[in-house]
Amino acid sequence: MADVLTRFNSLPCGPIGIIAMKGCEEIVNKIDKYLVKWRTESTSELKNEIDLKGYIRDSYQIPVYLPRFGSGEAKGVIQCSVRGMDLYIICDCFNYSVTYKMYGQEVPMSPDDHFADLKRVIAAAGGHAKRITVVMPMLYEGRQHKRSGRESLDCALALQELATMGVENIITFDAHDPRVSNAIPLKSFENVRTNYQMIKALIREVPDIKIDKEHLTIISPDEGGLGRCIFYANVLGLELGMFYKRRDYSQIVDGRNKIISHEYLGSDLAGKDVIIVDDMISSGDSMIDVAKQLKARNANRVFICSAFGLFCNGLETFDKAYEEGLFTKCFTTNTIYRTDELKQREWYCEVDMSKFISYIVEVLNHDASIESFIITKDRIENLLVRKGYKTEE
Repeated sequence: MADVLTRFNSLPCGPIGIIAMKGCEEIVNKIDKYLVKWRTESTSELKNEIDLKGYIRDSYQIPVYLPRFGSGEAKGVIQCSVRGMDLYIICDCFNYSVTYKMYGQEVPMSPDDHFADLKRVIAAAGGHAKRITVVMPMLYEGRQHKRSGRESLDCALALQELATMGVENIITFDAHDPRVSNAIPLKSFENVRTNYQMIKALIREVPDIKIDKEHLTIISPDEGGLGRCIFYANVLGLELGMFYKRRDYSQIVDGRNKIISHEYLGSDLAGKDVIIVDDMISSGDSMIDVAKQLKARNANRVFICSAFGLFCNGLETFDKAYEEGLFTKCFTTNTIYRTDELKQREWYCEVDMSKFISYIVEVLNHDASIESFIITKDRIENLLVRKGYKTEE
């Protein structure tokens, strides 16, 4: 990657500017370091073009200031010029570790607060940036993606707001339902899967895993996540199993119909390792129930792979399940906030996405295709060949 620029046939669309929204400083620092390293070490002749003023810098980060008034109201301030820049705004709407004072009380920032701050920064740019790309790994209101009765369509409204404010590209990871892109059909909406990084991390952390039909099965915890699990099963050449949720439609608990039980559809799991694949872990209750049922069907080791680990109800449920042997490892990405307590858990494995996001930023800045980042089949197959899990055809 040190000479990545030799692949590009076009000049950058503008100098890169990266803005870290509150709570994203850690991953943005990593992204910034990768870009500085690659561009400094590159031998591409593009470096010498007269139009590339500001192409190589010590840092590509743009400082912003988001002060709060005592009432909780806020404003966004960009602390240097962004005129003509190709701006990338990294936003984690689910970082509840960020707080502010309102009427003297310490208040944790909600997803709504983070999204409002994102709009403030876009507004502060005043239309002077050449292009704005929002990288929002876990999509704001992504679970409120369809209407059932008289209810709001929050995700569609949020995307339309960003498009109206001049955002050209929206990049998210493992969207709960990527069809929300229909809300902004004339803008670029990229749903990037994390499966390549997940498989890479799984092979690294569990070197004795056997990736074949006799020893490993992919499990979807519900019908909604079946699509992403089909991809895993097809690329890895594995069997696929699925649970579907039986719900009590006469009761609504926390805005949803209560789950009565998880019913399994699939082949025999006796003695096999299984990988549960989902987009997010919220409370984790459903995931643990699925793991419990897999163990009741004599599954061997249970691995949980989820792009986003929210753990809304704390870690105690997972600690207890791990002690009971219900699962072996849990993999989530570092694209949203993780507590220090989570990082220290023996059962937890972090999947670092910073280098991957850096690739995307570098490629987009040159107006090149990011198709290879979205369609990861070939990359996964090459990984399996390199690690000896598969032979070249």
